[in-house]
Amino acid sequence: MKLLIHDLNDEEWEKVSADHSGWKIISDNGKIHPCTGCFGCWIKTPGKCVIKDGFDNMGALISKADEVMVISRYTYGGFSSFIKNVFDRSIGWVLPYFEIINGEMHHKSRYPEDKPFTFIFRGSGLTDDDKAQIEKYIKAVCLNLHGIIKDIRFEECAPAENNSAAYKCEQGSTVLLNCSLRGKNANTKMILDRFESYIDGTKQSIDLVSYLNKQDELVDILANSEKLVLGMPLYVDGIPSAVLRLMEKLETRGRCADKRVYVIANMGFYESRQISNLMGMMKKWCDNCGYVYGGGLAVGAGEMLGKMVISASFEKGPAKNVAIGMQKLSKAVNSSGTEKDIYADVSGFPRKLYMMSANMSWLAYLRKNGLKKKDLLRRCDQE
Repeated sequence: MKLLIHDLNDEEWEKVSADHSGWKIISDNGKIHPCTGCFGCWIKTPGKCVIKDGFDNMGALISKADEVMVISRYTYGGFSSFIKNVFDRSIGWVLPYFEIINGEMHHKSRYPEDKPFTFIFRGSGLTDDDKAQIEKYIKAVCLNLHGIIKDIRFEECAPAENNSAAYKCEQGSTVLLNCSLRGKNANTKMILDRFESYIDGTKQSIDLVSYLNKQDELVDILANSEKLVLGMPLYVDGIPSAVLRLMEKLETRGRCADKRVYVIANMGFYESRQISNLMGMMKKWCDNCGYVYGGGLAVGAGEMLGKMVISASFEKGPAKNVAIGMQKLSKAVNSSGTEKDIYADVSGFPRKLYMMSANMSWLAYLRKNGLKKKDLLRRCDQE
């Protein structure tokens, strides 16, 4: 079986559908839900997503496919929001356990084979820099998902219709948006709340999950703010699909040269440098919208440091580098200035110990759900 994942509209699909006769096709039927970061595909229904919307068995589909082809519109140096959503919902394809590959922490494979992938990116006037950024991102995705890059191709297509009209935002206002769909229980929320304590002036803290069904209202709030701080987890080496969809809507609002955008991103992997693809995508988006990219803070080992930043003494412990980064980035926010991206790793806590602790923690989660280690290792292709 060959598997095709695409974001083509009906007219575009009609032109190429005959080339994929007999393939298993995954396309946007309007029913897909975003990944919530609940880890249910590891600790509740191992290998399968707990959201039953027709996209809950992507890991098994990938495992059964002889090869996978992905057709996506070029979006800020990566996938469109729909394609990214499919990949976010496919994380059960791998295991939660960590291992070191090429000097970096990554997930262990659930399945014995490395899957061949072909990627086709469609865009208008893609430059060599655009293509290089995409290739860098795809290498990271396939490394973590144990995929083999069979081919990366680029196709010219009509440019997306975007609003080029200029508008002004409300001066002096800062919105801090928690983009994690885990809401108030997220590590992102803990980190963003601590960062908020460094911010002066009028500010508003918002959770994206509260606005999933009223995004037009959220777009109005974000568009009108002078300074926007986006806090988010790293999903499949990039921006979570729910955030990408919001960014696409903001781009249609028009261009605003007065707006400053800052990013705080975190992930479970130890090395904060693995967030660099996400930072690059945020810069591309700001360029498209006419915003000023003010800089970002990348936090490694977020599953540990997210809980530590709420401590009164966090500036002296393993989260010390995060504290230093917050101080630097907050100065840029308070002055409406810019700061180079800051990569904050754990201070004084060995990677080996972090990885050992993280791997052991999954057993406790499994026991709470009445499962055992053998259940976590289950392969859906054998059912």
